[in-house]
Amino acid sequence: QVQLVESGGALVQPGGSLRLSCTASGFDFSSSFMAWYRQAPGKEREWVASITPIRGGFNYLDSVKDRFTIARDNAQNTLYLQMNDLKSADTAKYYCNSVWSLNARATAVWSWGQGTQVTVSS
Repeated sequence: QVQLVESGGALVQPGGSLRLSCTASGFDFSSSFMAWYRQAPGKEREWVASITPIRGGFNYLDSVKDRFTIARDNAQNTLYLQMNDLKSADTAKYYCNSVWSLNARATAVWSWGQGTQVTVSS
């Protein structure tokens, strides 16, 4: 069955950096568009970034552009999110999923994993 396992979340000070990882199994990862989402307490889940299966096409939420970088290792079935210059507004639980396109409104394909918590606080 499909599994999406996110990791790498932590408590970090404003201006700090983190790298999140998502290990995928049970579907054809290397042929799939992939995305990161996040959900802050009391808010709806929001799309953060997407990446094409190959050739490095990307799309980012405006508020994370120039700070976050989405990447993937198809040989390892792993998706990454490098987050720099973190702000308190980035505090949320982060999730990965396969999506149908780079479009921010593209629907997530699979059920959600458990997510990984990122807390930005001094």
